Amino acid sequence: MKDQTAVAVWSFLKKRGSILRKGTVFQIQSYSIHDGPGIRTTVFLKGCPLRCLWCHNPESQNRMPELMYFEEKCILCGKCISSCPRNAIRPDGDRLVTDREKCRACGDCVEICPREARHISGRLMTAEDVMKKVRKDSMFYPLSGGGVTLSGGEPLFQPEFSEELFGICKKEGVSTAVETCGYASEEIVRTVLKDVDLVFLDIKAADEELHTKLTGVPNKPVLRNAEIIRHSMKKNLIIRIPMIPEMNATEDNIRKTGTFITERLGKDVPVQLLPYHNLGTDKEKQLGRSDVHEYARPSEDRMEAFRQMLEGYGLTVQTGGSM
Repeated sequence: MKDQTAVAVWSFLKKRGSILRKGTVFQIQSYSIHDGPGIRTTVFLKGCPLRCLWCHNPESQNRMPELMYFEEKCILCGKCISSCPRNAIRPDGDRLVTDREKCRACGDCVEICPREARHISGRLMTAEDVMKKVRKDSMFYPLSGGGVTLSGGEPLFQPEFSEELFGICKKEGVSTAVETCGYASEEIVRTVLKDVDLVFLDIKAADEELHTKLTGVPNKPVLRNAEIIRHSMKKNLIIRIPMIPEMNATEDNIRKTGTFITERLGKDVPVQLLPYHNLGTDKEKQLGRSDVHEYARPSEDRMEAFRQMLEGYGLTVQTGGSM
């Protein structure tokens, strides 16, 4: 319900033109080497239409800014309690609890905290705001073959901002890449990705029922957009498959995904297998969520077996990292 309210408020403001062409960014990472070729600046956007059970960036799911609380840093001084204009913070034994329904992520408690135990994830930025950071990093792009990567969250969930940022990059000769779940309308895909040089597209599950169970949405738009990006838009495409044991790290899913790629995209489309990691678990706690998820990491032997299965389809496959 809270997320629905946030979306409604966002839509209202957008219609009034208050935040048109601004994006909600929760991190800008310089010197990145895992989000495309060369040394890159990766811009992480908030907002995603999927709710993957294993999400490693849960702070990116909701579009609006959110409070994160690092309990291990807190000294229980109580300054945040008195600073909160909505009385959303209260003591509970040897810890502090934030009422997330009352909290509006105003940041008052963040400013007064002496130990930086509180942080607002997400801030509104224009494309030009982001480009100021990009231009500072641009000296590293030419020799390394790097550039800018939009990630998230989901860049297609903020289409106006993403389109404008990619457009500026193209005008200034900066190489661009995007990491996307591919869940969007064809119009958004064609509009946002027209100036993108490289697309990393996730296929969480090739089976529609399994994809819906794991992410909350069907995979038909994802598979359709993969074909559009590859054949109609003729973009450089790399398919990524996150591997989560007891979820989609199965021989059946690998076979179905391998069949889709070879028959519908082409054997020359590279594939990356991404083993699950639990970096999102602590973040879920910091967001005050009770439904914390944690899964086992797939063994190296299992990952190697999956890699060999996909190579059996004639595909070029890499485990982890960036191509």
